[in-house]
Amino acid sequence: MRRSKHWAILSMCISGTALAATVTLGDFSQSGLDGWEEESFAGHTDYQVVEMNGRKVLRADTQASASGLFREIDIDLNKTPYLNWSWRVDNIYSGHNERSKQGDDYPARVYVVVSGGLFFWKTKAINYVWSSNQAVDTTWDNAYTGNAKMIAVQSGAADTDQWITEKRNVREDFKRLFGADIDEANAIAIMSDSDDTGQSAMAWYGDIYLSSE
Repeated sequence: MRRSKHWAILSMCISGTALAATVTLGDFSQSGLDGWEEESFAGHTDYQVVEMNGRKVLRADTQASASGLFREIDIDLNKTPYLNWSWRVDNIYSGHNERSKQGDDYPARVYVVVSGGLFFWKTKAINYVWSSNQAVDTTWDNAYTGNAKMIAVQSGAADTDQWITEKRNVREDFKRLFGADIDEANAIAIMSDSDDTGQSAMAWYGDIYLSSE
């Protein structure tokens, strides 16, 4: 039986070092995929750093596949609670229920993971997703585990084929969704997946960084 792609992400062994006030997590434009590792769940999403409109970005091409990139690094959410990134999707999915296991696919998503240490079942994550059909700012439990919460940061096809810049207060999102003050997160992850729906998508990610405001 194929293991849940989400539970595998959540149960990774997390380690890292404390961060300063402003920290770059994904420096794709300068450092490529240095510091990132891949975890495959159903085939491989093709992740490549490419040049687009004069800058280097991360391209994700998923064809009925699911693999994610993750970086283990301790994040001080008191000093740098804001997660900043830019992304673009060229298409969304259709005819599926994102709240079900059969429809749990997103053309683009960014995870923030809080490790449970030896108590892996206490590991928590927020998935910031580009939803195909849930309204913006809607939240729900991941179809595989209640320890992963989903937030539709973008939705639908209206803004496809263009870059969107995002900023989220991760500490506030964890408090709102899990009802607990979280001082430290332990990993960042990216995934474009289409294994459950059997569809395909192309997504693009710009640099990812943390900031104090």
